[in-house]
This record gives sequence, structure tokens and C-alpha cells, in this order.
Amino acid sequence: MEIIRIAALSLSSLLLIFVGIMRLSNPIKTYLKNSGIKLENDSSLLNEMRGVSSVMLLAGILIAIGIFVERLSFTSHFIAILIFIGFVIGRLISMKVDGKPSKQITQGIMFELILGAANVFCLINIWN
Repeated sequence: MEIIRIAALSLSSLLLIFVGIMRLSNPIKTYLKNSGIKLENDSSLLNEMRGVSSVMLLAGILIAIGIFVERLSFTSHFIAILIFIGFVIGRLISMKVDGKPSKQITQGIMFELILGAANVFCLINIWN
């Protein structure tokens, strides 16, 4: 079980840290490359994008700490669940209201669902 816990936290943290850094450093290029979304050079829009990106980065760092500090693993799994399942719920609502997104975003939903489920599994096993 320890290997599954470490793998779930490692993959979750690496994804959030990588995406957070990339979107913080160059949101216009990163969104276009990874999601096919063309962002305008609007300071308010970019401010919102960088704000969410910093939350992703910091969540990734907190999740990574749970790999090394055993007593924080519950908190790390809980944060990962909030982030990944939160994205899945929001994206599913958007699919219903706004229509089907691009292929890249649809693939992202699958990764978010898998990582969210893996963290739920680990959290349940911590309780038992």
C-alpha cells in the first residue's frame, strides 16, 4: 500500500507543480499548446489564469510534502482529491452547459479522474 500511496502523491504533485509553473510563466503559450485555447493578451484574464496556476503550484508542493512527512499524507491526499475531483466536477458541468471541449481537455479530464480516484482509494485505506 505504501508504494501506491507514494505513486499517487508523486504523480499528483508532479502534474500540479509542472502545470502550475508552465501556466504561471507563460499562460498564453501553455494554454495554446496543451489545450488548444487561444488566450488574449488581456491583463485581467492573464491575472485570473496566473492566480489559478499559483494555487495549482502550491497545492502540488503541499501534496509532495505528504510523500516525505507521513503525518501529512492524509492532508496531501485530501488536497489532491479537492483539486482533481473539483476539476472533474467543474468540467462535467461545463460539458453539460457549454458543450464538448477539445480532445486535449477531454484527455485531461480522464487524468484528473484517475488521479482523483487514486487519492480517494489511498485516503480510504489510511482510515482503515
